[in-house]
Amino acid sequence: MKNMKTLSAQKNNTATSKRIKEEKEVVEKMIRLYCRKKEGNAELCPSCQELLEYAHCRLDRCRFGEKKPTCKKCPIHCYRPEMKERVREVMRWSGPRMMLHHPFAAIKHVIREIK
Repeated sequence: MKNMKTLSAQKNNTATSKRIKEEKEVVEKMIRLYCRKKEGNAELCPSCQELLEYAHCRLDRCRFGEKKPTCKKCPIHCYRPEMKERVREVMRWSGPRMMLHHPFAAIKHVIREIK
């Protein structure tokens, strides 16, 4: 019985890791797109790197795991106000452009928004 619980916990951790990993990939694509196209940088600038690291840290600590809603629909606002405003600016600019640069990730994200 104990082995069944351990196996179940491992499956949940794998699933959680998958969902959080996907969210990290989307936010990274959005930040990189913003930094490259809007700010004109070839590589992430220090400000965008800081935002990316902060977003990844928040995702690592997300209490919802596999059932994580998109940030827009999340009942818990875990970002500090200044970081929330920065990520909002990035997402507002990058969101519409994601369909051109990363269509699969964008469509998947939109579907999650609707659910």
